[in-house]
Amino acid sequence: MVDHKKDPVLVVVQLSGGNDFMNTVVPYTAGIYYDSRPVVGLKEDEVLPIHDTLAWNPNCAPLQSMYEAGDVAVIQGIGYPNSNRSHFRAMDIWHTCEPIEIGTEGWVGRMIRELDPGGHNVLTGVNVGQGLPRAMAVPGVPVTSFADLDTYGLLTGIDEPRRRSQALEVFKGMYGHEVGAGYVMDYLSQTGLNVIQGTDELKKAKEGYSSTVEYGDSAIANSLRDVARVHLAGLGTRVFYTAQGGYDNHANEVPDHPKLLADLSNAITAFFADLRAHNASSEVTMLVFTEFGRRIRDNASGTDHGSGGGAFIIGDHVQGGLYAQYPSLDPARWVHGEDMEHTIDFRGIYGTVLEQWMGLDPTEIVGGHFEQINPYSFQ
Repeated sequence: MVDHKKDPVLVVVQLSGGNDFMNTVVPYTAGIYYDSRPVVGLKEDEVLPIHDTLAWNPNCAPLQSMYEAGDVAVIQGIGYPNSNRSHFRAMDIWHTCEPIEIGTEGWVGRMIRELDPGGHNVLTGVNVGQGLPRAMAVPGVPVTSFADLDTYGLLTGIDEPRRRSQALEVFKGMYGHEVGAGYVMDYLSQTGLNVIQGTDELKKAKEGYSSTVEYGDSAIANSLRDVARVHLAGLGTRVFYTAQGGYDNHANEVPDHPKLLADLSNAITAFFADLRAHNASSEVTMLVFTEFGRRIRDNASGTDHGSGGGAFIIGDHVQGGLYAQYPSLDPARWVHGEDMEHTIDFRGIYGTVLEQWMGLDPTEIVGGHFEQINPYSFQ
């Protein structure tokens, strides 16, 4: 149960495309790993051992350091029954918690509705990235989304204050209640006014931020830096969402996957270093997930869509370690021919952060009761 002094904040990082968990947390002493992956398999003397059977990908060295410090919970074998291999459908399932029916509301949007029932703060939920993720989309729940904080804003190309003010008044008129009536007009009106309010508030994040932490120049580093800037501005944001793409490594996995993991690991460690330098990390938990794992056997250039993936929960109050069970490498236990079985339902991991970190009842948000893990310590 949450007992920290500041309002808890959740940062969700989506690894789009299906991260190869078997090459992230590697069963480096299993002969079947090397037999199944003659091309993409990592050599035993390259990896960073966790214990005598599992090791970190060497490109995750910064994340491994956080793990050794006790700040990273590795969730093994995360998934759901009859895992879907379609990117679109699989991500939709993770976003809505609806593996059978087509969901109409995102789980993060439902969380935001619980945190701010009246929708009073348009920055309670913030997405850093293009568009709005399905996970945050719930009718009537305001969410602010931007791709780059430095270029975000309305009519920022107009320098002269009076002209910009006049242009904004025109914009308000376009989205004001006077343009019509009814549900559609009300929705458009509120959406437009939310954009204006969010823009004005986010100026504070751009103007007040100062840091000596070097984030690097990757897209995920820029996104997490923007998350840090908004969080440090104290604008009341409780949920952040961002994504790193490029994990659909059917081909060229050997050059591409290591760079993705290096960029991710460096960005995450820079993010927490930044927050800690500002005494603002204790209220933050990060959840890193992907829509599915990859197949056990490589395809001579990469890996194809599979199941039984992995996730991470990261933060100051996390009790680092391995959670759930690593999927069995016994071919008799493989599913769909060459996939790893899942060992814990993703909705239980959502439920873990919702109940144990955010202090919310997860039942309605995730659509039922699911096994949780216990990764937190509030001593």
